[in-house]
Amino acid sequence: MKVLVIGGGAREHALCRSLSLDPDVTALHCAPGNAGIAEVAEVHPVDARDGAAVRALAASLEADLVVIGPEAPLVAGVADALREHGVPVFGPSAEAARLEGSKAFAKDVMAAANVPTARAYVCTTPDEIDRALDAFGPPYVVKDDGLAAGKGVVVTADPAAAREHALACGRVVIEEFLDGPEVSLFAVTDGETVVPLQPAQDFKRALDGDEGPNTGGMGAYSPLPWADAGLVDEVLRTVLQPTVDELRRRGTPFSGLLYAGLAITSRGVRVIEFNARFGDPETQVVLARLKTPLAGLLYAAATGTLASVPPLRWSDGAAVTVVVASHNYPDAPRTGDVIEGLAEAAGVEGAYVLHAGTARTDSGDVVSAGGRVLSVTASGDSLATARGRAYEAVSRIRLDGSHHRTDIAAKAAASA
Repeated sequence: MKVLVIGGGAREHALCRSLSLDPDVTALHCAPGNAGIAEVAEVHPVDARDGAAVRALAASLEADLVVIGPEAPLVAGVADALREHGVPVFGPSAEAARLEGSKAFAKDVMAAANVPTARAYVCTTPDEIDRALDAFGPPYVVKDDGLAAGKGVVVTADPAAAREHALACGRVVIEEFLDGPEVSLFAVTDGETVVPLQPAQDFKRALDGDEGPNTGGMGAYSPLPWADAGLVDEVLRTVLQPTVDELRRRGTPFSGLLYAGLAITSRGVRVIEFNARFGDPETQVVLARLKTPLAGLLYAAATGTLASVPPLRWSDGAAVTVVVASHNYPDAPRTGDVIEGLAEAAGVEGAYVLHAGTARTDSGDVVSAGGRVLSVTASGDSLATARGRAYEAVSRIRLDGSHHRTDIAAKAAASA
């Protein structure tokens, strides 16, 4: 099978790494890729949001499967452009991807499907914003209705800060605060059959102790030793399958990766948000534990044959990812700094380095090219072992001005 992956971050590097280990994959390509992806796949320059350009590349490569990683190409309709020409593609249509592209649309779908979620108001005027903030009170949860690369959400006890963010968004969703730990659960679907993966937990705040601004994610781990054994089955029954069924009922079937961001509240499971693609950095730890070959699973979803796929196989161990971010991320990250120690980090048992925002210079140096630069991932027979290996690998990397959280999976490892 010839596979083309669209995107150029650590999520796509994780996908490419898993696909490169799949014996059914005879050729692996990625567009546009990055310096790390180039070590496991042939990379091609392309605008990932240009459906015609992606379709032309897929045709020239005679790709048997195209896997779309980021949300922006999905919302832009790149999957539609491929499907119109008969190319099997893993990723939803633009209409179905509105589940991520518009939080208001997602709330409407959840209401119709009776999916448990936070009460919310969709606001477009200052008066509506003020009434919604007054209705819920602190802590205030204010979400940009559109795509914001994981950074469009403000949770604050300061009404002035909440109002300022809401006014800057234009169309905004203001909702009740959900207590309890958060969980990310992915599911692969062909629009009818839904196959959940293993849950993970990520860390959105920039600093230790969940302090600092929201980011795209500073680390993740899987499995969750504190989660109820029946959590995945419950979410499949009450969230994932009803949502997929509702979208199919509307004539816009969702085929690809459905990501449910969940809060395990005192009143039960509630959906915080949906994404229409693999999450980053949770993908890094989930795929590290998946033993079932990836290509066949994604191809089955793309071709409507997911019901025939055998039950997924998983490692009994654990995986931890620690994100190394560039100076001043998430505000105005500095780029162009040389990254050293990558080979030394990869020498740690059970560890490897996935590239997010990197590039290679003409002289051969790998340099930072984004805010989140690397996802250092490690596996082990326990969370404590995986965590120790990940941080040992991080300690061998040198990137001027970089920062990372030191508490990824610390509480879970201590309680496991």
